[in-house]
Amino acid sequence: MSNQSKIFFYGAISVDGYLAREDHSLDWLIGTEGEESTGYQEFYDSIDIIVMGRKTYEQIQILSPDEFPYSGKECYVFSRTMNGSNENVTFINEDVVGFTRTLKSQEGKRIWLVGGGEVLDPILKEKMVDEFIIQIAPSIIGRGIPLFMPGDHENRLKLLDVRRYKQFAEMHYETIR
Repeated sequence: MSNQSKIFFYGAISVDGYLAREDHSLDWLIGTEGEESTGYQEFYDSIDIIVMGRKTYEQIQILSPDEFPYSGKECYVFSRTMNGSNENVTFINEDVVGFTRTLKSQEGKRIWLVGGGEVLDPILKEKMVDEFIIQIAPSIIGRGIPLFMPGDHENRLKLLDVRRYKQFAEMHYETIR
């Protein structure tokens, strides 16, 4: 059995496939019945490394201004404008795929890809995501930031599990290699 590192996408979307509104707001998601009873904590406790884009990082700072929710985890933020590091994150100005490939080459790590769009898309094109845990919230928001960008790439998935957390439906997929 391989002890290769794995990349996970874990996140919630609207019924019509959006991660957030165009202004990055999550108002349609916050307070949905079942939000507090998902398998998030168990998933989070299993994660070693967190990666995200700058826009996701900035939204997290707005939602949690007093305490960084991923404190104590190895956390990287891809950015073209921010450099260095702070007490919570290291800013990465490198190619998303190349840097993530380096992380994935570490033995036995569990890497969480937070957010979507600009970070998720190039990693999907390279078929680097091992598992997707997608929660669907009971909202149709009409427009926003899609989980998956249109493109010429295809990733085949195998359904591992379906769970219900009150108003959330959670699907767990594994990428077919």
